[in-house]
Amino acid sequence: MSEILVVDDEPGIRDLLQEILEEEGYEVRLAANGEEARAARREKAPDMVLLDIWMPDVDGLTLLKEWVAGDQLSMPVVMMSGHGTIHTAVEATRLGAFDFLEKPVPYKKLLQTVVRALDSRRTKDAQPASLSRLGEGEVVRLLAQRLRQAAHAGSAILLTGEPGAGTDICAQFLHVPDTPWVAPEEIGALAERPLDWLAEAKGGTLFLSEVGRLTTLQQKGLLLLIGRRLEFAVNLICASNENLASKALAGGYSRDLYNVLAQVAVRVPSLREHREDIPALATVALAESLTRTGLGPKLFSDAALDRLARHDWPGNLDELNGVVSNLAMTELTELIDLKDVDALLGSGAQMDGGALAELFTLPLKEARDAFEQAYLEAVLRECGSMSRAAERSGLERTHLYRKIKQLGVKPPVRNDHH
Repeated sequence: MSEILVVDDEPGIRDLLQEILEEEGYEVRLAANGEEARAARREKAPDMVLLDIWMPDVDGLTLLKEWVAGDQLSMPVVMMSGHGTIHTAVEATRLGAFDFLEKPVPYKKLLQTVVRALDSRRTKDAQPASLSRLGEGEVVRLLAQRLRQAAHAGSAILLTGEPGAGTDICAQFLHVPDTPWVAPEEIGALAERPLDWLAEAKGGTLFLSEVGRLTTLQQKGLLLLIGRRLEFAVNLICASNENLASKALAGGYSRDLYNVLAQVAVRVPSLREHREDIPALATVALAESLTRTGLGPKLFSDAALDRLARHDWPGNLDELNGVVSNLAMTELTELIDLKDVDALLGSGAQMDGGALAELFTLPLKEARDAFEQAYLEAVLRECGSMSRAAERSGLERTHLYRKIKQLGVKPPVRNDHH
């Protein structure tokens, strides 16, 4: 039998809800204020909570935040208020409430909401969200904590990091399962009809990558989108590998937009900042590549894994996955050894010493762009086609097209004349 905790400072409402719910076969516990609700939750977690927002000692939203921050939201919480507004309802669901009921609560709606809440508890995936695709070491564990904390702030979230570091993986980590996920590849609509994306992502997550490269009109569209997102209960996550603070100071980016995005910003560490994860990531990437291509079994030697861990990976996860995919497809023996990894990491993607030294005299963005340009030119020259280059680099083909256009790299010209 399901147990429901009813938290309300009005005795008449508590008694009425208890009578209705017990008639339906539920067990009911009562709490007259926030402190009693805390004590009841500590004593035993109920199957769900009906929680009043306005109480004399502590309001329901504050109590909900406490349970979320303390990892105690193991049950669905339905908020109640006699002074309900759209903003309050959206804020409650954004914080983690299952639903919002306006008092006086209609009998039928109350019972329907209780059934849905309890069903959601039974069907909820028991597996917690994970960043395992980034690794499982201390650096990634701390990143997960920062992301969870950022999710409770109630603002749009900005993820920053080098290209390929995994901002998309972090966005997926922040996404609430079984809700809409919208991640547009083309951003033209941001200047023309940004609210279309909010409507599409209603109640879920909207992820916008590379917001540092928006035009002036697109930046205005993003500001409008941020201002209206609560009306659609949308969790907005933006990502950029550019220094937006410098761009805003230099006048190349809207200061108003930067100030809003900078309120809740989380930096995603580069792969070289958690090298201890590289051997395991490479091993998983190898297994996935072999499964995808149907090739026979292969494995890395310990020396090969150590060499991969010592590499700096300026392209981060994208580069690592590309290198591993190449090794899976081109190595003929079952064991991928140190010489095989050295041969690949020292090939066309590597700059000569003079060019590499020159990079250190450039600002970070220019140095990164110069490396990416040299890397992609080498990969395209070696592979001869966009599809093979996309597979080799570990980039989606549309992402590769966008990247070479941005950097001014010429795509390979196919010559079918013999």
